Amino acid sequence: MATTIQISSETKDLLNSFGTKEDTYEDILKRMYALAVKEQLRDFLLSSDNCISIKEARDRLNKKWPR
Repeated sequence: MATTIQISSETKDLLNSFGTKEDTYEDILKRMYALAVKEQLRDFLLSSDNCISIKEARDRLNKKWPR
């Protein structure tokens, strides 16, 4: 079932710049969505949030289990 969304002419022109004559707007939007998902996954996997350095991890281990 198809739906209709309203976009400005400027946005329509921007979408057109991502496709070829054979691409539908749905093709373009699905391709853009797939790229966005990959980018989010990459950002998540490469994020340094909640990470510690190897040195800090070793220091923590040495405090728990001194030699």
